[in-house]
Amino acid sequence: MVGQVSRASDAELDRDLLRLVLDEHEQRRVPRLNRCWAYFRNAADWTTTARVDGEERVRRRFAQEVGLPDRIRFGPRAAGDDRAVQREIVIENDIAWRVQAMVDFMFGRPVRIASVLEDEGERRAVGALLDSVWERSGGIALLQDLALLGHVYGHVDLLLRVDWRGLRAAAGRDMSLEDLAPLFRIEVVEPLRGVPVLSPGDYRVIDAYAIRARQVLNDVSPEPTMFPWQRAERFVRRQREWLEVHTTSERRVYVDGELVEATATPWTGGEVPVAHIQNIAQPFRYEGMGEVEPLIPLQDELNTRLSDRASRVTLQSFQMYLAKGLEGFDQGPVGPGTVWSTDNPDASIQSFGGDGASPSEDAHIEQIREAMDKQSGVPPLAAGVVRARIGNLSSANALRVTLLGVLSKTARKRVTYGRGIARICSLVLGAIDAAGVREFSRAERSVRLDWPDPLPEGLTDEVNEARGKIELGVDRERVLRELGYGTGDAGVA
Repeated sequence: MVGQVSRASDAELDRDLLRLVLDEHEQRRVPRLNRCWAYFRNAADWTTTARVDGEERVRRRFAQEVGLPDRIRFGPRAAGDDRAVQREIVIENDIAWRVQAMVDFMFGRPVRIASVLEDEGERRAVGALLDSVWERSGGIALLQDLALLGHVYGHVDLLLRVDWRGLRAAAGRDMSLEDLAPLFRIEVVEPLRGVPVLSPGDYRVIDAYAIRARQVLNDVSPEPTMFPWQRAERFVRRQREWLEVHTTSERRVYVDGELVEATATPWTGGEVPVAHIQNIAQPFRYEGMGEVEPLIPLQDELNTRLSDRASRVTLQSFQMYLAKGLEGFDQGPVGPGTVWSTDNPDASIQSFGGDGASPSEDAHIEQIREAMDKQSGVPPLAAGVVRARIGNLSSANALRVTLLGVLSKTARKRVTYGRGIARICSLVLGAIDAAGVREFSRAERSVRLDWPDPLPEGLTDEVNEARGKIELGVDRERVLRELGYGTGDAGVA
């Protein structure tokens, strides 16, 4: 629910509205987000117990087992099946490697942030400042975490923190722009913790932003019991709830519901210092579209068919034989190389039980995998698995044709992720302008992102492309830097 923000003081957020937004986020969004992360991570739980032959044993249970039918999860009798065969559970996580491949295509190589200022010296100084800020905040690892969370949850947020006192003190000193980098820090806020308060008139405008966290203290307290005279046998760690609220001009910190800090943020320029990034743009929605949620039904179907096939293969090892007219057949072992002889012309041995090959089952599993390829846009070739001939084209063209889906999807995502990165850079330059260190107009705060080609190219193709760029007038130093021979900064690494 979107509510009106009370601005009695400058941007004071109403406490009741904030609690309502936090409760709605906890009840509606968090379960869906946790489900997406569980299917991506597919972590194993070793705390589940099962009774086998009268003994209680620890059973490994994966997160994706929740999508299997009851006849596989709880056994045939739990599902009303009178067969005594316990189904085997097979989990093949086809979601994780696809998401990881998309992240590699997005931020597998350094991204260069360039200023749009006309003066060459100022452009290099601003570029060095922004590169230093991003690298101090985590560099390429920060961008990969950003992409991973965005791909799993559908959206992710970036928060800029500024040491305002240090920045104001730097206004009267003779310092270069790059020396200001330690005064800035960029943080990734996962959707599980970040709660936006949107404008009632425009879903794209954030009126306030809350970051929720629970801190586990090195303190224990007895677990409450049903009756006061009973002594608790267990002790639990005590937790503290932190809530950090950012508005257009203020930062507030609440601990267990009590306000402990309130700081003015005049450097924001009347905006919340948060950059919202949608993985894939979703019209008229704050949340973006992720890569995990559309694959969940196909992943459940794949795990179900793989579990059924495993049970069928297991049955093949339990083949039985019906012997007629053979005396002593039940006295000796039955196995490869065993020879039986008899004088009875009507004697016979007939095998039964087990299960033979099932071509339709294999075709169905293959069709599920192909459906996941189409839904995600990531074929197995993106992970280095070559299952067929690529074609008679040259290597670079063949790769581009085969990976056309993931390449076009990556180009689409670079728009949304690039806009978020550019907004954080604009906030950095705007804070410097607000502190009086250096003037930057709105137009001068714009940046350009130079994205690397996600596909490897041959040396001959790279040289020919570089020669063509130089002939078109592209800066020679930039071309050499793209080839790996430049002396300048290659980008955020």
